[in-house]
Amino acid sequence: MTETTSDEATAVPDADAATAEAAVAEQVDIPQGADVVPFAIVRGAPLLKLPEDLYIPPDALEVFLDAFEGPLDLLLYLIRKQNLDILDIPIAQITAQYMEYVELMKEVKLELAAEYLVMAAMLCEIKSRMLLPRPETAEEEHADPRAELVRRLMEYERFKQAAQDLDALPREGRDNFTVHTEVSSEHIRRIPPTVELGEVLAALRDVLRRADLFTSHRVERESLSLRERMSRVLALVQHGGFVPFEALFEVTEGRAGVVVSFLAILELVKAATLELVQSESYAPIHVRLRAAAA
Repeated sequence: MTETTSDEATAVPDADAATAEAAVAEQVDIPQGADVVPFAIVRGAPLLKLPEDLYIPPDALEVFLDAFEGPLDLLLYLIRKQNLDILDIPIAQITAQYMEYVELMKEVKLELAAEYLVMAAMLCEIKSRMLLPRPETAEEEHADPRAELVRRLMEYERFKQAAQDLDALPREGRDNFTVHTEVSSEHIRRIPPTVELGEVLAALRDVLRRADLFTSHRVERESLSLRERMSRVLALVQHGGFVPFEALFEVTEGRAGVVVSFLAILELVKAATLELVQSESYAPIHVRLRAAAA
């Protein structure tokens, strides 16, 4: 052991008493063979006894015992811990263990509920009745003194198991949590068009067929802007009335121009700016501005 120069006391490790005593005596000049082992070494000097003015609060050391919900819970714990048969309880053994636990609670100054003491008295009564000789006649009148206790223990075990099963179920606020959210006022509700997609594609196919009549053999690169085409489509429906679907296309631009115009219409429908309307199946499709966009 090395000498400690700290202001705090260093406790002597738990070891053989003779070895510890010799080591301390070597460091701090304690006579060999002395019966006293110091509590600690403070600034190199042995502390052989506690200071008289040292105050140790009564609650400085707290002992935490297994928490039981009542005397039946304690009895059931003692029985299950030793794998005893609940229908054939060794009452003397269980009573002794129960009383040890009650005395332990008294020593650590735990408040004993009255029901614990009542159960202790009941165990003592059953133990005394078990010691008395039983008459050979009238067996029904002199039933097993443990019968009532066994019945109560089995009933308590059933209810305890049921409570544990219920507690294991998912619980709102413990295992599951409800999420609440609010829709922003700027959120746009996108209502899908009532026109079938097949009808829109059929109308596009007719436009493409007419655009093929204006196909030119001169090859050149055309700059087609989707944003520009969206602006052109909005300009055509700006007056607020119904516009035929075919009127939004320039067939003279060829297939590329028709496809860009079609994509522009789809983007405006997706943004809830345009609305596709069809009076009945296979009827012509018309386009108009939505009321909110107008």
